[in-house]
Amino acid sequence: MRQLLFYLAIIATMTTNNLNAQNKNYENDAQTIDALIKASYEVVSGEKGAKRQWERDNYLHHPKAIYSYFDREQQKQVTMTLQEFHKQTDDMVFGTDFYESEVNREVRLFGNIAHVWSTYETKLEKDGKVKRRGINSIQLIFENNRWYIISWTFCGEIDKNIIPKTFDRN
Repeated sequence: MRQLLFYLAIIATMTTNNLNAQNKNYENDAQTIDALIKASYEVVSGEKGAKRQWERDNYLHHPKAIYSYFDREQQKQVTMTLQEFHKQTDDMVFGTDFYESEVNREVRLFGNIAHVWSTYETKLEKDGKVKRRGINSIQLIFENNRWYIISWTFCGEIDKNIIPKTFDRN
């Protein structure tokens, strides 16, 4: 019995240390707005069939965070939880490479809130041509000595909806 308790204590310590080490890796992602936005683009990007970094993404977001976008087919705004966004993204990127990167950013701060306008472009090959562009409207809160994403709304560039020069590459 003592030996069993000893092994259980070792396993518990190793698991706790591993979780702490993982969180410490993510802590730097939430210390500045720049780091948070950079990490948020990294977690969704990757090769065809590769698992995305959803554990890291969960760390970046507030537990009550939401995602939202305009569905052109249904002609309405769609709002979803972070977990629903992860599932939808998994379904979308499983069959293709997907690399999204920021090309411009505008940040407005007041108290513990920040609004980030982040212009992005999407490539379906790592060094390929840009296939899509759009703007992310990202709301952040500063709480518990770190930044959280509380809300993320995105809109792709289509037809008459062209990215204004003020939001495009500088």
